[in-house]
Amino acid sequence: MIGPEKPRSPAAPPAANKRGVSMTMVLVLIVMSIVALMLVVCVTVFSHQYESATVQNAKTSSGQAVAQVVNTVQSYTEDMNEVMALLTGAMQDATADPGDFMSAFLQMRPDVIAVTAYDAAGTLQSCWAEGRQPKADILRNLSFDGAAAGTAANHYISAPHVETIFDGYYPWVVTMAARLPGGGGAAWVALDLSFTGISSYISNVGIGQHGYCFLMDANGTIIYHPQQQLIYSGLKSEDTARLATLQDGTYTDASVIYCLQGVPGSNWRVVGVSYLDELVTGNVLAMVRILLLLAALLLAVALLVSWIVSSVLSSPLHRLSTAMAEFEQDAGRFSYQPVKGAREVRNLSDSFGHMVLRIQRLMATVREEEVNLRKTELKALQAQINPHFLYNTLDSIAWMCERGRNADAVQMVHALARLFRISISKGHELIPIRKELEHAESYLQIQKYRYKNQFEYTFTVDPACLDYLCNKITLQPIIENAICHGLELMVEEGHIAVKVEEAGQDILLSVTDNGVGMTAEQVDAMLKREPSDRTGIGIKNVNDRLRIYFGEPYGLHITSEPDVGTCVEIRMPKVREGEYENK
Repeated sequence: MIGPEKPRSPAAPPAANKRGVSMTMVLVLIVMSIVALMLVVCVTVFSHQYESATVQNAKTSSGQAVAQVVNTVQSYTEDMNEVMALLTGAMQDATADPGDFMSAFLQMRPDVIAVTAYDAAGTLQSCWAEGRQPKADILRNLSFDGAAAGTAANHYISAPHVETIFDGYYPWVVTMAARLPGGGGAAWVALDLSFTGISSYISNVGIGQHGYCFLMDANGTIIYHPQQQLIYSGLKSEDTARLATLQDGTYTDASVIYCLQGVPGSNWRVVGVSYLDELVTGNVLAMVRILLLLAALLLAVALLVSWIVSSVLSSPLHRLSTAMAEFEQDAGRFSYQPVKGAREVRNLSDSFGHMVLRIQRLMATVREEEVNLRKTELKALQAQINPHFLYNTLDSIAWMCERGRNADAVQMVHALARLFRISISKGHELIPIRKELEHAESYLQIQKYRYKNQFEYTFTVDPACLDYLCNKITLQPIIENAICHGLELMVEEGHIAVKVEEAGQDILLSVTDNGVGMTAEQVDAMLKREPSDRTGIGIKNVNDRLRIYFGEPYGLHITSEPDVGTCVEIRMPKVREGEYENK
């Protein structure tokens, strides 16, 4: 049998491989086919785009940008003409007060900086401006050009300039001046319109990355240029003299494209400047973006194929693994949903589901046993406190009866009755803090009889805390310890202070005395001492009850210093009626 098995064993893996095609091989073939196809398409599209559309697209985009600027500037000049027609009509109306009209007009048109009137000699006669008055002595008025007025038939438009007739206010404006017929007092009216909006628009128009538009007149004088400072400083120049001789249209000069178009209704022309090499590079970048888009599409297809394969093979196993991790994190509240997939995966899922149910049943059993154990421990601790308290109180009453203080003994018996009535509390473990404070005060009254008023006590209570619940018989063992072990050996008068306050989401009760105090070792021993003798039994039991009922973060914290006193802080959560079982 050994002989035949030797040749069969090396042949087994190839036979197994032939039974199915490798998924990795399928993915490689699909991805390579898609990549090859997309590369062919991309090269074809790129070559066609580069050869047929580069220069034409550059000229078209330059012409469109210039046309937009022309439309904007034309709207600007037409608006000036309309406003000027309105102003000249108002100035020629002898029945109306120009001042009232100008005041209303300036409020409606905040872009109008000023309206001025001049006589035939060019002397300023009137000025209307919102909230401003002209200078008393105007050295140079750039808003009215006498030479231009002398050569103009009816009106003229100035180049953009700085308004100079106001003191401390120098906006950038364009002035349109119109002749007033009739030979009256005012021969010219001038409209100063803000140029900031139109200049910002022209500055923001870009053709490519570094292309721009500028404004010049028919003579080649630059009206506005977005790089005006560079031109004034000599760092940049424009061949406006040659451009002024060209008709409207698009021209290519070496690597620069010039696009010229006149503004209807004025002698202004818009010139667009763009760079051919930059726009060609832009097209190349556009093709690169197309290639990147195709590559992203390729990745998306590959991702889709991988996702399909993962859904068929690995996704069910991943869901099962995730369910196991969730069960490990929170087994008690875990709800298992069977995982679908291949037969082996379904079998594994069913086995895991059965295991989850069995473990959760076991956890429920253990939890129920822990609850029963907790209740038993709680009752045992409470049973230790009640006899201990009763013993001390009856001892005090017996002592008073022996000394013939029967009236005081009767008062103590009544106080003891109140104590037990609150202690019973219909079997509830948690009682309102106001009841616990009554219980503590009754105990202090009893002890004052016994110790012949050798100590005083005070209560400082936040009223907002009175309706929260606390463990019954919590303060009394601590007060008892303060009296018996802190104040009993004192010669001077003792004092016990009980305080109740809020501490965030918790309630903080404290009992402070000015007794003999304790060392750190004595404090530690008091919280750990087993109930083998009479000292400290109540303190330990109170701490144990709090931790059993509310958890480890709660309980007692004792601060003490020999010959100074002791402070016992009791921390418990804010609990209202119905939040815990009163059993």
